[in-house]
Amino acid sequence: MLNLTIPQRLAFKSRAHALKPVVMIGNAGLSPAVLDEIERSLKSHDLLKIKVMSDDREARVAMLQEICTVLNAAEVQHIGKMLVIYRPLETPITKAPKRRKGKPLTKKQLASKR
Repeated sequence: MLNLTIPQRLAFKSRAHALKPVVMIGNAGLSPAVLDEIERSLKSHDLLKIKVMSDDREARVAMLQEICTVLNAAEVQHIGKMLVIYRPLETPITKAPKRRKGKPLTKKQLASKR
């Protein structure tokens, strides 16, 4: 389980404010399928908001702890039924440079495109 410093946690809280929940945990609780979905989401997003439908606060705290330990993530925030976790991306996503195909267009060809 990762540990965050207070300034890091505050920065992640401010980033998470605008996020919508990506994963929702129903009344059935934390199943292996839900853990797999959270794992897939963490591969593309470093910060994740999870909504838990359960009314039991102790169960939500236990779910948050289990998610963080199993998936090696850090607990950012737990407010009501919302859980926010963070795990750094393994490889940063970069865009491939655009490649030009063929010869450049002539003035005549450019004029005909208008």
